[in-house]
Amino acid sequence: MSTNKIALVTGGSRGLGKNMALSIAKRGLDVILTYHSNKEAADDVVAEIKKLGQQAVAFQLDTSDTSGFKAFFEGISTYLKEKYNADSFDYLINNAGTGIYKPFLDTTETDFDEMMNIHIKGVYFLSQQAVPLLSDGGGIINISSGLARFSLPGSSAYASMKGAVEVFTKYLAKELSNRKIRANVVAPGAVATDFGGGENKDNEKKRSLISQNTALGRVGEPEDIGGIVAFLCTEDARWINGQRIEASGGIML
Repeated sequence: MSTNKIALVTGGSRGLGKNMALSIAKRGLDVILTYHSNKEAADDVVAEIKKLGQQAVAFQLDTSDTSGFKAFFEGISTYLKEKYNADSFDYLINNAGTGIYKPFLDTTETDFDEMMNIHIKGVYFLSQQAVPLLSDGGGIINISSGLARFSLPGSSAYASMKGAVEVFTKYLAKELSNRKIRANVVAPGAVATDFGGGENKDNEKKRSLISQNTALGRVGEPEDIGGIVAFLCTEDARWINGQRIEASGGIML
């Protein structure tokens, strides 16, 4: 049986999730990652993690569709038994998500439901079904956004769901405390990825605005976030619980 800790990262095939998965592996943990549709990208991340000397596997999962969660965790359970002769993993990182940039007055009910399903309903019930497979003393890390603290027009639906995730995380920390499972939030600021149509990567006007309003004077990169999540998956972070850690370079201070 492996003594390695195991982390499950949703949306681990690209962007922030990919960097989280690699950073976690560099800390000596094995990784289970999920992808929505791009199996090839997920397989590439698995290969990179194996080069680092850790075990990894990718499962397909639509985190906005709760009907698939039971079968997903049955697959995880089978994998843990066959690979590790184990019945639990240690850390759940709820990272998967999509963005939307639409003014409040133009946001449709369909837009709203899409944001809700992936960013709060999916996170809520995926966590609920994960808990029986989580090790005592493990942890849950939910990914929020700087937009839950400050407001930029066009993100009302997305940011509202992230605000909900932050409140939910405090309840997780309290209600899972009998099993010493910690729950924390990491809230990235603006990061240059393909998220939300790649706005923070390709829109020079927006990049300039972000840089001017960030104490460290630039847009974030995935590498700025992954290590923080990885740190929360270690014993060094054992006394951090129910907290929101914003990693934004000091935006909108």
